[in-house]
Amino acid sequence: MRCLAAALAALATGLLVAATGARAQAPAAAPGPIVVGAVLAQTGMAADFAADYRKGLLLWVEEANHAGGLLGRRLELKLLDDRSESADTEALYRRLVEEFRADLLIGPWGSAATLGAIGAAERAKRVLVNGGGAARSLHRRARSWVVQVATPYAAWSEAAVAAALEYGVKRAMVLARNDPVAREMGAQAVELAERAGLQVGMLEVVGPGTTDFAPFVDKARDAQVDAWIAFGQPFEAAEMVKTFKTLGYAPLLFVAQGAEAPSFVKAVGQDAEHAIGFVPWGPGFPTRDNAAFVAAYTAKFSATPGYGAAEGHAAGRVLAEAVRKAGTLEQQAVRNALSALETETPLGAYRVDPVTGAQRAARVALVQIQRGRPVAVWPAALAAGKAQLPYPRWNERTLLKPRN
Repeated sequence: MRCLAAALAALATGLLVAATGARAQAPAAAPGPIVVGAVLAQTGMAADFAADYRKGLLLWVEEANHAGGLLGRRLELKLLDDRSESADTEALYRRLVEEFRADLLIGPWGSAATLGAIGAAERAKRVLVNGGGAARSLHRRARSWVVQVATPYAAWSEAAVAAALEYGVKRAMVLARNDPVAREMGAQAVELAERAGLQVGMLEVVGPGTTDFAPFVDKARDAQVDAWIAFGQPFEAAEMVKTFKTLGYAPLLFVAQGAEAPSFVKAVGQDAEHAIGFVPWGPGFPTRDNAAFVAAYTAKFSATPGYGAAEGHAAGRVLAEAVRKAGTLEQQAVRNALSALETETPLGAYRVDPVTGAQRAARVALVQIQRGRPVAVWPAALAAGKAQLPYPRWNERTLLKPRN
């Protein structure tokens, strides 16, 4: 009986060892995809504006997966539609976290929608890359989980003031269209100009649809300003030029948001010459991998990318680089990596304030209309030509000959 019991025990032990060995040798289940969530206006009034941003994200995911994914796992982009209702954005980001278990979050297009996304991310303690929100208010206070890749509105103000200083301006007038974005840019330009030692009065606020800028020209003449800096729409920039010509007024430097637009050139013809406008990104910019990005986007979508596409693509690239440096999806580690990261994308440089998460390295180029075309003239790193200064007096201008 003892022999039989011993034999049965040995058989049971052998079977257990064999079963354990079989389990040890069974291949582990492959990890699922890393889910990247974002909320975008895919229908409604804002859908056309957000379309390029969405395509930039799609291209980034496709390229990342083609290169092997992230941390050895493929990426899956989960997009929800806020139907152009920014009030719904926060709830939709909560849904991405709670229902779809998104590992990483990228912000929506537009500052109003981004505010809701930030609220959801901060409450859920989930990292969010702000790829499309430029307003100063989004990063005015400490943000534990949010960083900004989007070019902030402050970059427009910084470009105008820095160029004015470089070009020898001593006194400036700053005007802004009466809308939140232009007023923010204008107020920051006044603040920066005063800090830099320029003589500048209070911000001049311009009503939308203004066509007569004679009162502002009178103020500029009285103050003997060297530079006229304006933030608004191409329509206002064109009306400024028309008023300048009528009154024979020519500041040494004329910088106006909207002066880079084809509609501005069309509205005033050759009188657009020497006006300087703003461009936050362009297909020809010599930023890192920009040519490859433009080529890939054009091949995929049969169209040249716009600024929104560069924003979306940059948001994905920065997020991926931070995750690689962190080596994990653990949220605090990723946030720390994003805070310490200094890199460049086709959109431009990335470096943030570690406390507020505000973008600190982004630059906006100034472009001057030369022979009917915008030419990047500032800063030197982005320039394709030299600024033709001063802004010529009206009695010194000659008609341009047609291009061959």
